[in-house]
Amino acid sequence: QLQLVESGGGLVQPGGSLRLSCTASGLNLDNYMIGWFRQAPGKEREGVVCIASSGATHTYTNSVKDRFTISRDNAKSMVYLQMNNLKPEDSAVYYCAARQSNGPADNRCYTRSGFRSWGQGTQVTVSS
Repeated sequence: QLQLVESGGGLVQPGGSLRLSCTASGLNLDNYMIGWFRQAPGKEREGVVCIASSGATHTYTNSVKDRFTISRDNAKSMVYLQMNNLKPEDSAVYYCAARQSNGPADNRCYTRSGFRSWGQGTQVTVSS
């Protein structure tokens, strides 16, 4: 049973940076796509960025392009989200999610509804 745990959130000033981590327990991540999602109060959960089993990436929202970078370390069963030049509108609870793929070469990333396993979330607050 795949379990996901996020960490690394906190309070940061506008323009600052944070690095979020998503740790998957037990299973090799080679056969999973991993997405980062976020949800602010009063808003629906939205996709941020996803990394496929192959390492290919997909950005769900244009507002984070050139600021957020996703990466994975399958040997450590971890996925990271490097967030730079943070803005107040980035404030949200950030979640990682996983879906089994068709193998290490699978380039696909699904939309939000396609992910089945979710972490508990980590709070990111961007405020001066």
